[in-house]
Amino acid sequence: MQHHSPTAEHHHHENHASTGHSTQDAHTVHTSGQHAGHSTAMFKNRFWMALALSIPVVYFSPMVGHLLGYMPPVFPGSAWIPPVLGTVIFLYGGQPFLKGGLRELKDRRPGMMLLIGMAISVAFVASWVTTLGIGGFDLDFWWELALLVAIMLLGHWIEMRALGSAQGALDALAALLPDEAERVTPTGTETVPVSELSEGDIVLVRSGARLPADGRVLEGQAEFDESMITGESKTVPRSPGDAVVAGTVATDNSVRVRVTAVGDNTALAGIQRLVAEAQASSSRAQALADRAAAFLFYFAAGAGVLTFVAWTLLGSVPEAVARTVTVLVIACPHALGLAIPLVIAISTEQAARAGVLIKNRMALERMRTIDVVLFDKTGTLTTGEPELKDIATSDGGSRDGLLALAAAVEADSEHPVARAIVRAARQRNLNIPHATGFTSLTGRGVRASVDGRTIQVGGPALLRELGLSEPDSVASSTAGWMARGAAVLHVVDGDRILGAVSLEDAVRTESRQAVAALQDRGIKVAMVTGDARQVAEAVAAELHIDEVFAEVLPADKDKKVAELQARGLKVAMVGDGVNDSPALARAEVGIAIGAGTDVAMESAGVVLAGNDPRAVLSMVDLSRASYRKMWQNLVWATGYNIISVPLAAGVLAFAGVVLSPATAAVLMSASTIVVALNAQLLRRIRLNPEQVR
Repeated sequence: MQHHSPTAEHHHHENHASTGHSTQDAHTVHTSGQHAGHSTAMFKNRFWMALALSIPVVYFSPMVGHLLGYMPPVFPGSAWIPPVLGTVIFLYGGQPFLKGGLRELKDRRPGMMLLIGMAISVAFVASWVTTLGIGGFDLDFWWELALLVAIMLLGHWIEMRALGSAQGALDALAALLPDEAERVTPTGTETVPVSELSEGDIVLVRSGARLPADGRVLEGQAEFDESMITGESKTVPRSPGDAVVAGTVATDNSVRVRVTAVGDNTALAGIQRLVAEAQASSSRAQALADRAAAFLFYFAAGAGVLTFVAWTLLGSVPEAVARTVTVLVIACPHALGLAIPLVIAISTEQAARAGVLIKNRMALERMRTIDVVLFDKTGTLTTGEPELKDIATSDGGSRDGLLALAAAVEADSEHPVARAIVRAARQRNLNIPHATGFTSLTGRGVRASVDGRTIQVGGPALLRELGLSEPDSVASSTAGWMARGAAVLHVVDGDRILGAVSLEDAVRTESRQAVAALQDRGIKVAMVTGDARQVAEAVAAELHIDEVFAEVLPADKDKKVAELQARGLKVAMVGDGVNDSPALARAEVGIAIGAGTDVAMESAGVVLAGNDPRAVLSMVDLSRASYRKMWQNLVWATGYNIISVPLAAGVLAFAGVVLSPATAAVLMSASTIVVALNAQLLRRIRLNPEQVR
């Protein structure tokens, strides 16, 4: 139904089952960095295998039995349980680290994979040398090797589950297109796959159906829901000659459309390309743990060389080998492998309790550095639903009476503007008269009979048709409303204007608190919208927003993010429409609100389960707290190594202080426990959106 004013908006989104598009879990394959070619399922499966095999390896280890004061069972072949199962763990469970280490070595960019690969390789060779009795060494690291591989697989599995994937966004975008189209033929219509459409074809789009390709309306007229493309909520009238976009929905009538673009040439495909490019550009950040691992690799390698040389010069080659092996094994900290993943996992859980879904690990780390939060207006800072703002009457009439009369006429209409008027009347407990003969006046308003009077409610087009002019008492109010960009509807009795009401997109109460709290934390707040500048400025003034981008075309929101970044600002973008997807992906942190489309959610690193913008504050606070925990864990993990490696190397041997392999292994496990317990302290953080201060 066409209604009163082109500025009246309502909030509607076509949501698709997100489970159908999500690829971020077991089947996600990452193609860059240390996880190239690795899936979440691969790390999970190898972890459970390594853990199962580690139990007998640890139990039958003489070193563990000695430490814990028990004697492992002895039977024919029992001595071969640790070496055989340890070899399986090394070759199967350790494969990702060995391959990743070789890749890092080839690229001359040492990191966590090379550090792990070096440690498990040295432990594997040293343990076999000991098992076979070569050289008389006592370097039985089978149990340490098994636990090291299991713990590192666990860390990487946890980490992979926290990573985002661009593929989900592209899948969700593709899902906006129907699989089939009704192509018009000389004898009627035929159902064909969308891939078979060509430019110039004519397609029939029925009421409620999606457009299969870009085109122009040839016959008929309909209201199109373009919210999944533009992010703006109201339906848009399209008549013959008007351009229409693939993925949008004809809501009320059937139309015939001549196809002007298919496949990669459609607007939707263009958005897909923007998402892919922007997501690729934001995925090059290096994880904090990798930088620490690179440092430890050089530290361990250098310490190993110095240890071997020093002990060899002292005349003890066997001792030199034993000391060097111990240094290289202990240099791979279990704690470092779990330091970041554990914090991310617990942070993700805590965020979920506060209604914040963290999909990308880097989004969590980056949020603490954000300089400006860029909010999409409609449906984010505002409800996307029109709300009655003011009433003006002519000749001193009753404001409540005018509202009740308007509500009576609008009572049978389902238009968002009508619902807003009726809702306001009911909230004021007004007695709404009964209306009969309801009629929709296309593009002008509505008409009904109330107590024998013909009452019409409509915008400027209705007044022009009736040849009426506003009385001064009403015009003095409507001028200010229109300056704010409000929708103005007049109530007309016959040929007399009784008064007018104004409706505006309702600003969320939570938005005021969110904006103020962000500014209190030293973060600027900006707003982007396709609405007219006066509408945007009115909302910005009400919320005290720092910067406004108004009248922004859907495809240009991405450019506004880039514009802020060009000033040296780090940007968090909050949006809910498909047209927000490139901007969400381009920003340092993309935050989609839960009422938005699946595409926006897939493009974002963070998804807010509800529509409360105060949840952004939870994200900021959690990011800062989790970053502190990451650093505390890294300082502990690396600091432990900086102390233990020299001790393992024997720098205090002259004083009788030598770190044995067994003691080093126990201390490594203790370090892991410390890191795990410290990460658990994040659970004490309370993230309540209602307590934003």
